[in-house]
Amino acid sequence: MIPVTSFAGKRVALFGLGGSGLATAEALVAGGAEVVAYDDGETARVAATARGITVEDLRGIAWDEVDALVLSPGVPLTHPEPHWTVPLARAAEVEIIGDVELFCRERAKLMPDVPFIAVTGTNGKSTTTALTAHLLKVGGLDVQTGGNIGTPVLALEPFSAGRAYVIECSSFQIDLAPSLAPSVGILLNITPDHLDRHGTMANYAAIKERLISASALAVIGVDDDFCRAIACRRVALARPLQTISVERILEEGWSWEPHCITLRAAGPDGSTAVEARIDLSGIGSLRGAHNAQNAAAAVAAAMATGVDLGVIRTGLASFPGLAHRMEQVGRAGKVLFVNDSKATNADATEKALSAFDGGIHWIVGGKAKEGGIAPLAPFFPRIARAYLIGASSDEFAATLEGKVPYEQCGTLEVAVARAAEEAAASAHAEPVVLLSPACASYDQFRNFEVRGDRFRDLVLGLPGLVPFGKE
Repeated sequence: MIPVTSFAGKRVALFGLGGSGLATAEALVAGGAEVVAYDDGETARVAATARGITVEDLRGIAWDEVDALVLSPGVPLTHPEPHWTVPLARAAEVEIIGDVELFCRERAKLMPDVPFIAVTGTNGKSTTTALTAHLLKVGGLDVQTGGNIGTPVLALEPFSAGRAYVIECSSFQIDLAPSLAPSVGILLNITPDHLDRHGTMANYAAIKERLISASALAVIGVDDDFCRAIACRRVALARPLQTISVERILEEGWSWEPHCITLRAAGPDGSTAVEARIDLSGIGSLRGAHNAQNAAAAVAAAMATGVDLGVIRTGLASFPGLAHRMEQVGRAGKVLFVNDSKATNADATEKALSAFDGGIHWIVGGKAKEGGIAPLAPFFPRIARAYLIGASSDEFAATLEGKVPYEQCGTLEVAVARAAEEAAASAHAEPVVLLSPACASYDQFRNFEVRGDRFRDLVLGLPGLVPFGKE
């Protein structure tokens, strides 16, 4: 735990008693603050009380005696309308902040030079966070990883020499962290998301930009219009910047060439020279252009933190990847089995399909999103056969008719068995059985994790299956 000493002797109201809220309340109390907390759910209130947290309806407290309102990230600050605590705090001129802000204040107060890498983006931030942490660990640092990726940021170990923090930040967390100033700020990309919580794309992009605004080094993907504009503003301020593109070769910054990520920089005479080139071929956990972007961002952060390039190459090769995100489960003979259950829309599945040249035995379906799988038509030639599951089966069959061979399997169990059998008989050099559903899971599974876990269990039960890492 990181005790929040910056509020010692002060009164703090806190709303939201899920995992991060409980961790925040306990960190504030450990630092000497007086905390009064609340949650709309009775179960959460009971759990907090059992852990010694003072629980009281915030509607009835004296707001003129409160120094700050701490909101959990899931609590609306502005859209679709502010949570009922927000106008109460604003009427009393009480600042409204979140757990990442408390982390930043403690770092600034106690150890401002401790490495702090903050990662955001609409897509790829969890993989980039995990990969950055992995590279720093291989480089010999004591790495604390948390935030939106899992462990609440204030539940991490306290600041100390030789320790580094790699924190995934959602737009909700950034919106509640006005003093966010990482040593390295990574902004991967911006595409439409969470507009119910931010109102407009312009507002969403502005919130994302805050993560890199005060960073010592900004690492920005420049393959979308919003991020290109943000990078241009950074250039105009003459602040340290590394850009990344997987769509074109940059004169300065990181580019993706076939199988490699390459860093180019301008010399004093205006010429451009290659400063680093890293081969990603053969690293199954980093397949595809989207993972090349993730890798470039993680490498830039590791280099800025002092990790040797040779150590970085070793770390990339040993990165296991994240569960449910292009997770290599294992092989049965020549057949590779990949769990990409996190792909809950067509955009995410596009990245998975683009990572393989062909021979894809595609398990797809569930609760369909708007637009279905029609946007994936350019990748249909790579698909040997599709295995349809879930509520979307009839809709997707109509989309695939005459373009991709398919079977309506109904369940994941049937789909895995059929895909494994037909992939094993394929003439392709390396056929792949790919679960990348392009759908929500809610028709058959509680969430994408449960769906991915079931796929993994089914695959591991196949005869002759060798789990990844045990070849």
